[in-house]
Amino acid sequence: MGHDEIEEMEQIGEVPKKDYHDPPPAPFFGLDELKLWSFYRAIIAEFVATLLFLYIGVLTIIGYASHIGEDECGGVGVLGIAWAFGVMIFILVYCTAGISGGHINPAVTFGLFLARKVSLPRAVLYIVAQCLGATVGVALVKASQPTYYDQYGGGINSVSDSFSKLDAYAAEIMGTFFLVYTVFSATDPKRNARDSHIPILAPLPIGFAVFMVHLATIPITGTGINPARSFGAAVVHNKAKAWEDMGIFWFGPFIGAAFAAVYHQFVLRGGAARAYGSIRSHTTSV
Repeated sequence: MGHDEIEEMEQIGEVPKKDYHDPPPAPFFGLDELKLWSFYRAIIAEFVATLLFLYIGVLTIIGYASHIGEDECGGVGVLGIAWAFGVMIFILVYCTAGISGGHINPAVTFGLFLARKVSLPRAVLYIVAQCLGATVGVALVKASQPTYYDQYGGGINSVSDSFSKLDAYAAEIMGTFFLVYTVFSATDPKRNARDSHIPILAPLPIGFAVFMVHLATIPITGTGINPARSFGAAVVHNKAKAWEDMGIFWFGPFIGAAFAAVYHQFVLRGGAARAYGSIRSHTTSV
């Protein structure tokens, strides 16, 4: 149904009913959640999912680096690394979406918090669980491949010598904006109502977004777009280079997530228009 048709129906008093339900905003503090087992189950799910994500991701990076040392044409290549991260996100979001929402990324959690999709305690504890899970995941890689891990850099994020810090900030902000924008769009209630018979559709574009961002930004920063991924790798590697650019891999993704939340909530979902209409209505009544 087009916009003109809806306006015409509104004029004659026949406004079509929505075929979807917008969930109410999450409470800011939501302390009642702390009494629920489902709350802690979700935190555990985020911990385990981020652990698996980093374990497979960093192991893929180190495996590729070890093959390059022996054979320039060997290994999975940048394309393979991008596939590993993208497919892991697709699988893990599919597995955990019904339990925790399948964030697996502090930037995603931050964006959803700004959009009032999760409460402050849930957001904070999710981020803590994600960072701990990432650290444990990388530690397992180091424990299983200690020689290769130390020799090939531990899968840390750092700014390439060919690019400036401004380039790195731009890559992290834009990459995370694209990812979080995809998360909002893929989980929009309107889309869920239309595509509810195909539950695989939400995790799939999110995984592809991670894949595409990795293809674009691996040469610049090694692709962060996930502060837990960068933090976990830095904690376990614990060399100066791992911490040198850590601010970029926290502030960049959080800025990108904030832009995505504002864009989706106030532009695409009409939050700004509704706020403007409410102001006009109040002004008129006065």
